[in-house]
Amino acid sequence: MTITAPESSRTHRPQSWRIELPVGSLLINANDSLHFRKKAELVKALRTTAWATARQAKLPALQRAHVHYVIHPDTKGRRRDPGNWSPSAKAAVDGLVDAGVLPDDNHKHLLGPDPRLGHPIKGSQLVLWITDLDQMTPDHIALLNPPGDPS
Repeated sequence: MTITAPESSRTHRPQSWRIELPVGSLLINANDSLHFRKKAELVKALRTTAWATARQAKLPALQRAHVHYVIHPDTKGRRRDPGNWSPSAKAAVDGLVDAGVLPDDNHKHLLGPDPRLGHPIKGSQLVLWITDLDQMTPDHIALLNPPGDPS
């Protein structure tokens, strides 16, 4: 037996886009001890790659978005902390801003980026999920924020 909710109570899923950076892209881990020039090179490469990928995917200009990133770590078996790849996600989000997907990556336009751990892939990969917040109800946006957060 299938039970469906009345039309008025069905939840509309906001539009989302998946941006996959190429497998094997060099990623920045917060635990890495990188020389500032090497880190700057990696940031620039990730930012440019995210810009090009977003442009190629023809992402629309959004005013507000929720971004979560999925890190697919290399297949070398060990414990993972997806939050450690936040420098890579930050660089990729800056690329989205450069591509005109978001006007800025400040709190008025961006919720996240929030980390998730995906399955291991040889060479590793960073995937961004961008969801249009303007298509969400305030109640749904509240579920994305910590309890007690008024935004």
